[in-house]
Amino acid sequence: MTTATALRTAARWHRPLLVLTAGMAVFALVTAVGIVADHRVITGAPAWLKPFKFSVSFAVYGLTLAWMLSILPRRSRAGEWAAVAIVGVAFVEVGIIVLQAARGTTSHYNETSPLNAALWQAMGMAILVLFLAHAVIAIVAVRQKIKDRANAYAIRLGLGLSLLGMLAAVPMVLPGQAPAGVDDITGAHSVGVPDGGPGLPLTGWSTTGGDLRIGHFVGLHALQALPLLAFLLGRTSLDGIRRARLLLVAGGAYGVLTVLLTWQALRAQPLLHPDALTLGAWAALAAATATATALVLKK
Repeated sequence: MTTATALRTAARWHRPLLVLTAGMAVFALVTAVGIVADHRVITGAPAWLKPFKFSVSFAVYGLTLAWMLSILPRRSRAGEWAAVAIVGVAFVEVGIIVLQAARGTTSHYNETSPLNAALWQAMGMAILVLFLAHAVIAIVAVRQKIKDRANAYAIRLGLGLSLLGMLAAVPMVLPGQAPAGVDDITGAHSVGVPDGGPGLPLTGWSTTGGDLRIGHFVGLHALQALPLLAFLLGRTSLDGIRRARLLLVAGGAYGVLTVLLTWQALRAQPLLHPDALTLGAWAALAAATATATALVLKK
């Protein structure tokens, strides 16, 4: 890439999304200090851990979307305005999470007071707007012609599967997920056990029951995983058709994995303690993926 081409590409990066990335990086630094300096615990975890994780996630998300919009052949007003909406609601959502951590209470599912209920409902609206705006960007990417087929599949599948990851969070707020005997808590991410129990390091994913955050997390990060795979395949000697087909195989496997992880959680199984049925489903997915990959490479 020449210097002139690089400058033209850099100029097309979506500036509000870069502001989002920078702002979330600042939040991440501040909340990281909070984890060390503030010893309060909320739902079994350091008070500032959730704001830290959301800040990092949104920083990566904003940077990824900014890059994707920059490499589309044509600028799209719909896509760029959708990205502006994402910036706005991301700051609202993380701002509420930070505020509630500072107040020493939970942000998600919390309707224990009029203020907490209003903040949780505002978060719900923000999440809905983010989902719709992300869908608009996905549609824009599908409608544009990207020369390299592997890159095109990586971007389109990444955007689409991250929508699936967002949908994987829906069971968290269904009526059956509200913990029994706890008033004014309207959902939970754990299945079969209370939120805040023993969990994996850093992620906090339950080690004693199902955890809906796992499928949610995996699905969301298709946005980064598939473009990264396309980049790595581009450094091989494989031709464009094989690289594109491998991306289709990877995208299909990734989507099924997201569904399997959500299904496992809904059956109240910890990630590291699957039963025979879950192991069989994983084995079937691995076998199908390996077979499809071998067929692509053999041709």
